[in-house]
Amino acid sequence: MINITLPDNSVRQYQPGVTGMEIAASISEGLARNVLAVKVNNEVWDLSRPIEADARVQLLTWNDTEGKATYWHSSAHLLAEALEALYPGVKFGIGPAIENGFYYDIDLGGKQLSQDDFPAIEQKMLELARNKSEYIRRPVPKAEAIEYFKTKGDQYKLDLLEGLEDGSITFYSQGNFVDLCRGPHIPNTGFIKAAKLMNVAGAYWRGDEKREQLTRVYAITFPKQKELTEYLERLEEAKRRDHRKLGKELELFAFSEKVGMGLPLWLPKGTMLRERLESFMRKAQTRAGYQQVVTPHIGSKELYVTSGHYEKYGADSFQPIRTPNEGEEFLLKPMNCPHHCEIYKTKPRSYRDLPLRLAEFGTVYRYEQSGELHGLTRVRGFTQDDAHIFCRPDQVKEEFIKVIDLVLYVFKVLGFEDYTAQISLRDPENQQKYIGTDEAWEKAESAIIEAAHEKGLRTVTELGEAAFYGPKLDFMVKDALGRKWQLGTIQVDYNLPERFQLEYTAPDNTKQRPVMIHRAPFGSLERFVAVLIEHCAGNFPLWLSPEQFAILPISEKYHEYAEKVYQRLLQEDIRGFIDNRDEKIGRKIRDAEVQKVPYMIIVGEKEQENDIISVRKHGEGDMGNLTVDAFIQNFKEMLSDILSKN
Repeated sequence: MINITLPDNSVRQYQPGVTGMEIAASISEGLARNVLAVKVNNEVWDLSRPIEADARVQLLTWNDTEGKATYWHSSAHLLAEALEALYPGVKFGIGPAIENGFYYDIDLGGKQLSQDDFPAIEQKMLELARNKSEYIRRPVPKAEAIEYFKTKGDQYKLDLLEGLEDGSITFYSQGNFVDLCRGPHIPNTGFIKAAKLMNVAGAYWRGDEKREQLTRVYAITFPKQKELTEYLERLEEAKRRDHRKLGKELELFAFSEKVGMGLPLWLPKGTMLRERLESFMRKAQTRAGYQQVVTPHIGSKELYVTSGHYEKYGADSFQPIRTPNEGEEFLLKPMNCPHHCEIYKTKPRSYRDLPLRLAEFGTVYRYEQSGELHGLTRVRGFTQDDAHIFCRPDQVKEEFIKVIDLVLYVFKVLGFEDYTAQISLRDPENQQKYIGTDEAWEKAESAIIEAAHEKGLRTVTELGEAAFYGPKLDFMVKDALGRKWQLGTIQVDYNLPERFQLEYTAPDNTKQRPVMIHRAPFGSLERFVAVLIEHCAGNFPLWLSPEQFAILPISEKYHEYAEKVYQRLLQEDIRGFIDNRDEKIGRKIRDAEVQKVPYMIIVGEKEQENDIISVRKHGEGDMGNLTVDAFIQNFKEMLSDILSKN
């Protein structure tokens, strides 16, 4: 018998050769109906593949990320089968699962595919799915595989075969379709109940613009039609919440071709929003013992050679700025940490001086490819709420935990309640990507794992996702639509202190190296604002809203009274504006609603005579008449209530 260990650490015994499907059936009939694949010792397998030795096993369903990936990769094969039926002679590149759905790169021999063709392809996919064709895995000798695709005239599969070793090649077939594939796949096509083609785009074969251009077909499938309907509704809601659309409507930021791609311009309202976020973070950092610093936007090339950033990023960054002095070169700052290392070195440090916490809202520049730029989420110039903690080795875990507390405080205040902490470690198979000793990496990784465990964080571990100088804890936040974003990050670094020869005097009077902790709870202000806009659909928390009120005079006769009310509110640090346009009051109210202004203050004859205001709340309507003093008191009580809860 072999021992099968399940995720809850329970152990069951089975005959050698047991399959994932047989294990599922032995647990429950319902699980057997819904299981899609099996994870055996961290490798995802087909449910029909025999397990011959003791193993740790996880049965994957639609609720598991790897279960969805298997489902969508299998759906890519179904799409290919449908395309082959509708377009004889079509040739296929690759068809992987992606975060939402899958795509397949195809060559239609000069034919064009448009959205008008989507319904027929979707119908064919569902027709084939109803056949419940099994996905059958078959090992194939390389010579046989080459002969098969030569017969089909499919140069793309032949190209893929060149990089594969004999003995490692497998075919998968379902219905009348055969593909070169490593797998794994779901049991049969019958699991696929709903299909939607989303888009078509051009894609160069193997990402090489000198190679053939293929048609990339994006699609998504679901086990239930209801889930597809809900997904499409979420997409429509995402369009309404798109930060690029709302940023323009709310007059927060803009882009200019003359300024340059990926370089946002912050408009007055957006600047107020940024300043509120910065002020919030500065206060939190001051309470936590940080000292604010400011560093230049450029630095000597030698600074980044020393730090290792030039070696790792120089080729893909903005090119050096050459001065009239021969051999003198500067770079736009790609990171703040080398500058902070130089601040540390401005005077001798003792063990009593540590931890030293240096914080900066530092703007950095990285040359992202134009095709990768996207609103505020991917830009070429962005401001990090950056800080670097220089501490003794015995202080690392305590300081790391304090940073976790700060990140969680930020999420709580801003309404991000659903998050996972990703422990990003180095890739054990490719250690050339990283700098530093094995000993330093092991210490750093242990400190992160222990701190996350002590704080009781929900974590996932990702190999190969570490920064080149150290492991990190990345916070993956879900927004109101369930989409995941990487926001806050904390990194432990034993390497930069070594590169910059940083020292402190220990109690025994010896010179020792400090440890660096890099941290940015927002990540970058640009990306954080983009996510915040989409999370709250532009309805910012009252304390953060750029404009908290709009005074709407009914006519020109009441402009003077409107100004009196305006000045009174400004004295209490309540921000807003007067809409003095020659428009009807109904239009002014509608425009203020579109601008998502929290409070609309209407003033006319009755209000002026009685020294009162008529108040409307965004999205809720009329709140009745109040004195200005009563409105101010209510407003401050609401703000106080919000702050006291956090």
